[in-house]
Amino acid sequence: MTTIDDFVSRQKEGATFVITAQMLRLKPQDFDTLAQGWLDDGGPGFNVVGVPHRTVLDGEFFISRVTVIKTRKQQ
Repeated sequence: MTTIDDFVSRQKEGATFVITAQMLRLKPQDFDTLAQGWLDDGGPGFNVVGVPHRTVLDGEFFISRVTVIKTRKQQ
């Protein structure tokens, strides 16, 4: 199973890429919670750019995909 750190580490600095709930094998509800933190504080080695894609489940909107840009490696 690929972790977020494994996936991000394969990207070059400045690369723009997509992270989805399906890639991380998470339910949209769980991914939404994780992505909300990324929107506020950035993720491990990346920042969210653009507007997150949302999915509707049982009448509620959940973030299911975000576009991010890789930031400089921390020393």
